[in-house]
Amino acid sequence: MQLCAYLFPGQGSQSVGMGRALAQAYRVARDTFAEADEILGFPLSRLCFEGPAEVLTDTRNAQPALLVTAIAALRALQWARPDLPPPLYVAGHSLGEYSALVAAGALSFADAVRLTRARGELMAQAGAAHPGSMAAILRLSDEQVAEICARAAAQSGDVVQVANYNAPGQVVISGGVAGVAAASTLAREEGGRVVPLAVSVPSHSSLMQPAAEGLASLVAEVPLAQPAIPVIGNVHAAVLHTADEIRAELLSQLVSPVRWTASVLRMAEEGVSGFVEIGPGEVLTGLVKRIVPHAQTANVASPEDIVALGEVLCGQ
Repeated sequence: MQLCAYLFPGQGSQSVGMGRALAQAYRVARDTFAEADEILGFPLSRLCFEGPAEVLTDTRNAQPALLVTAIAALRALQWARPDLPPPLYVAGHSLGEYSALVAAGALSFADAVRLTRARGELMAQAGAAHPGSMAAILRLSDEQVAEICARAAAQSGDVVQVANYNAPGQVVISGGVAGVAAASTLAREEGGRVVPLAVSVPSHSSLMQPAAEGLASLVAEVPLAQPAIPVIGNVHAAVLHTADEIRAELLSQLVSPVRWTASVLRMAEEGVSGFVEIGPGEVLTGLVKRIVPHAQTANVASPEDIVALGEVLCGQ
């Protein structure tokens, strides 16, 4: 039997229409969207299904929307394919960590919806108070990019740091506008390719500290259970065992880099050979292919995906 991990996407994977086909095909998915609408007090489902894109992309909406779509897909998969064994691990990229915690039974769906909405609002406020930018640096090593960020911060007097170690040769940086600009110039001088990201919130940088402080009281009050499935956390690429570890993770990840390369390698070293991305987009399976080229990957974002999953991946 092939050992699998379930992966949950983060912000940037949202698109208008996500989850609509699942809601039409599976009552459990439809009920998931309806539950979220009731919790939030507005039709998030309509925003997912119909847009408009600029409203869906707003971090305050995108974060709960991605969580709800991912859990709707997970529940549809579990309902339609009860023959599949549970995953060996679950992990989520940044925001996706909340979906992973729900999948592991550590965090309730209702609390996750509320937390991701609050997280989006707090991050938007922090970004408005201290505008910043992000950029993907390609073709350079993790160590080179980290060293470039340190030099750029010293030169510019501005914040700039690694935000995501996504895959070999793909590192995202985040910080103040001047800091990211300085690091981008240095990266080009060292032969890297720089791709500016269309964001105004400098995620996973110290500029998000006000958001972490605002989220702390909410996270402290949320009931958490010991995960029934091991969850690999973003900050240390290690298993989160206890409620205290989860609470610390959810706050630290706002200002710390996502160690996605190390997270995937950790799961592969533990015997995982199949990775299933649950939710919209194919970002994470693309990264997995760069990190562990021999791994099998699949996506679950539509009814067709659930049928196609078959027994090739995670089969008995």
